[in-house]
Amino acid sequence: MMQCHRDQDALIPRPRGSLPRGCAAALVAITVGGMMLLSPERLFGWVAIAMLTLTLGPLLHGLFLLLEEWLHHSNTRYRGRTVLSHMLPACGLGWKTLLTASLACLLLYLAGHPLPHKGQCWELLLLVPVLYTLFKSLGVLGPSQVEVSDICEGRKMVVAHGLAWSFYVGYLQLVLPCLEESIAKFRATHQCSNTSWGHGSRKLLILVPLNANISHKLVDEDSNIRFYDNLPNNEIDRAGVRGRVYKHSVYSVLDEDGKAHECVAEYATPLLTLYRMSQESSAGFGETERREQVLLFFRTLQDILEHSLECRNRYKLILLNDEHENDPHYLSKAILRHLDQQQKEEFCLTPPPHQEVARPFPNAPNGLPTPVHVNGDWHRPEPMSREPTLMFSLEPPLPLREPVEDTHSFR
Repeated sequence: MMQCHRDQDALIPRPRGSLPRGCAAALVAITVGGMMLLSPERLFGWVAIAMLTLTLGPLLHGLFLLLEEWLHHSNTRYRGRTVLSHMLPACGLGWKTLLTASLACLLLYLAGHPLPHKGQCWELLLLVPVLYTLFKSLGVLGPSQVEVSDICEGRKMVVAHGLAWSFYVGYLQLVLPCLEESIAKFRATHQCSNTSWGHGSRKLLILVPLNANISHKLVDEDSNIRFYDNLPNNEIDRAGVRGRVYKHSVYSVLDEDGKAHECVAEYATPLLTLYRMSQESSAGFGETERREQVLLFFRTLQDILEHSLECRNRYKLILLNDEHENDPHYLSKAILRHLDQQQKEEFCLTPPPHQEVARPFPNAPNGLPTPVHVNGDWHRPEPMSREPTLMFSLEPPLPLREPVEDTHSFR
């Protein structure tokens, strides 16, 4: 039953790691080591020139951006906030860049002139930053799509991240703590068999299809899924609305033998937003971007719910792969597979522990220990392990003994 988990792990993208940084650090170490062997006296000078050529270009481009922001956007975008704390980092003039450029200037001053011709060094330092500003403005040196994606995911700026948090704060965090109580009321008023409501079916099954094209009725998606009834409404005061109604639907899912399994299931509502955005040309949101956002939505929502104490053990996220659209009963099979998996994982019936008894004697009847004569009465030894019992003493409590000096003095 772990196949569904492996399938989901194979589809959900993991956060990007630090492999590029590790490769860059290794390459720098190899290059610097080789230069130390060839010409150690010029090492610091070459390093200083390389650092300046890499930092002067971003510094010049950042100054141009700062001029634009200061003259035209200081009031609208920054609301009069200070230049040092907000505008400089926004324009790429952060403390890391300034510190690197300052360190490069210090190294170049200490190393003197590492190149054999003085003019060659300064021409290189002037030409590279000027060309960098031109190429940066034209987009030649702009960030790649992977870099933009990494920045957006790291700073929580993607569409899926906002939708996942909105779905959690505005819906799941409100309704999941009341789900068990609603199911208990539903079972008390409906003639449902106790065996059909396993522990897995007492959770909210949140369906997340990869294509984000969800139907408003599960019955239209799969004929083995039948609408049973709605759970009791939860009325919560929310955003100025008195008694806003939140409800869930109960479905009967038929297995291959025709047995019905009741559960509470629904699609993730924010997927409608992703699907509508992909249908609008002005949103710039294609099918490839939509699929990526659905996977990021699933991963983000999963991380949020795993760290939520209010929603723990009250939900189940089910990722539906759109490669099985030809199977008319794929949805019911996926739901039943997850219900069966939860039932087997969370309920492990084990036999009661075996009670060990004292070693029986051959002449004892039925293998019981031989009685022992103690103080005029016959007693049979009890088993070595038995159920714990409470023992109470009827004697009144005695006062604590005072300390008695039992040491001796010797002359």
